[in-house]
Amino acid sequence: MSSTYAHYQGPSSLPTDYAIVSRLSGYQENNAPTVDEEPSTPPTEEDSNRHVTRRESFNNAFYYRPLKPTIGSYPTEGQAEVPDRTNSLAALALPSETTPLLSNPPIPRIEESIDRNPAGDNESMISMFWEELWILAKYALPVFGTHVLEYSLVIASVVSIGHLSTTALAAISLGSMTASVSGFSILQGFASALDTLLPSAWTSPQPQLVGLWAQRMTVVMFTSLIPMFLIWFNAEAILLFLKQDPEVAHLAGIYLRWVSLGLPGLFTVPTRIVFIVAPTNVVLNWLLVWGPKPFGLGFIGAPLATAISFNLISFSSIIYGIFFTPHTAWHPISRRMLTGLGVLVNLGLSGVGQTASEWWAWELVTLAASLLGPVALATQSVLLVSASTTFQAPFALSVATAVRIGNLLGEQKAKRAGAAANTSIVMAFMIALFSSTMFMVFRNQWAYIFNNDPEVVALVADILPLVALFQVFDGIAGVTGGILRAEGKQFLGALLNLSAYYIFGIPLGIYLAFPHHYGLHGLWLGLTFSLVYCAVIGTWVCLRTNWERQVYKVMQRLKEEDKRRVEDERLHSTAEVERGLADG
Repeated sequence: MSSTYAHYQGPSSLPTDYAIVSRLSGYQENNAPTVDEEPSTPPTEEDSNRHVTRRESFNNAFYYRPLKPTIGSYPTEGQAEVPDRTNSLAALALPSETTPLLSNPPIPRIEESIDRNPAGDNESMISMFWEELWILAKYALPVFGTHVLEYSLVIASVVSIGHLSTTALAAISLGSMTASVSGFSILQGFASALDTLLPSAWTSPQPQLVGLWAQRMTVVMFTSLIPMFLIWFNAEAILLFLKQDPEVAHLAGIYLRWVSLGLPGLFTVPTRIVFIVAPTNVVLNWLLVWGPKPFGLGFIGAPLATAISFNLISFSSIIYGIFFTPHTAWHPISRRMLTGLGVLVNLGLSGVGQTASEWWAWELVTLAASLLGPVALATQSVLLVSASTTFQAPFALSVATAVRIGNLLGEQKAKRAGAAANTSIVMAFMIALFSSTMFMVFRNQWAYIFNNDPEVVALVADILPLVALFQVFDGIAGVTGGILRAEGKQFLGALLNLSAYYIFGIPLGIYLAFPHHYGLHGLWLGLTFSLVYCAVIGTWVCLRTNWERQVYKVMQRLKEEDKRRVEDERLHSTAEVERGLADG
């Protein structure tokens, strides 16, 4: 589950996003290949020791193989199928930080009709622009729709509480910041460890290891809940120690105690489930906050609605797992779930560092805003939720861009990959222009969606022009991040983000907000500067990319991948011969 105020969508969200693109954009034929037929009963211990063919996709939901694949190590026409264990996700090549296409998580393979036309590589850049614009829009729209529905879990609480009072709106902002820093970001970071372990477990000879790793993660998660509960149930005292407004700190503490009821049920929201939970959450927020007696509970109704929604997600996910996923991934409950926890902890801590670094930057800004008083904190809540909602569009476009460019590099279509990159940057600017115009046109009425306090309405209207400018660079920075992911330059993208926030943006914002008394304006000036820096450098790097060189890097990787496949096939054949001799 995303942070209650997460502007940033971290690596943990990418497997689901790639799955959405692959499912809705790549699965274009009714006769697409399916995975191996699954047995109706869970595997026994004896089954665990027998050889099992590797699956081609994880849980039959993430990566659809096109009818005529041209990327990776799938066999082409006239080439024999890679036998047994080697017929998997590109022969299970081990990707590195500089590996495009099959990064962790793997980018799905989707072939468009234009890719089968050799003449398409010789078109003008203008023709390619319009073709790529349509393809990128097709990929991005389902991701955008899913993220908006997921983020509605946030918007419903803010809107329902915001109209109670300014203090209540400030309290939910402060409580959510505390929950994000001490709870949600850590859980999401630990959960990202499964992105590394589960795909390879599913395609291994023992797919039931998927269930075992899930059990182990459950142990790690529930252990990590202990310090989180200690913090949340003592949040009021901690916030008062941090010089927060007493009434705001009191309400924030109440919010955290009630929302903690949903902490054990926190999951990343599966696409199918969010279509049920999102509207249910809206109804619950209205009923439990504003509904007739005995349902209307006022302030505590919103965190209670959130807790119920979290647990509904958990319960629905379990039901879906029992009835709709292959049982070959199941593993019986045993003492083995208490072993191998160190691997998960190590990977999880790395995931926390990667996922939470930018996430915490936004929460640090919220903490700084809280020192300016309840009105400033309530205004910050309105502005951040607004900017986060509009950010879902460029983020969805960044996912679409990573998928499209990754596929084109594997197809050795350097010119079209460059055209797709340039098209995505132009689209990001167009999307941002729309969001900026909306904020400017409705600047004097925008705050009324969340709160009726004249001071909050006036302050929101005063800062919205700055947020409108922020939109342009925020969107471009998000999309260039997707281009860098497709090129395998994740480290550069992370370096840009971290330096933008922690070295430039946040220090400048705090300096302007407090010593120079610019208040909330100063914080947003600092944030805008950080995104200008990130967007300008990211765009410069992307526009100067040598796409022929990127294709060459992919081809070299595929050669290495093929060597591994041949070696794996040789070792497997030798093992089969030795097993036959032993049996004879």
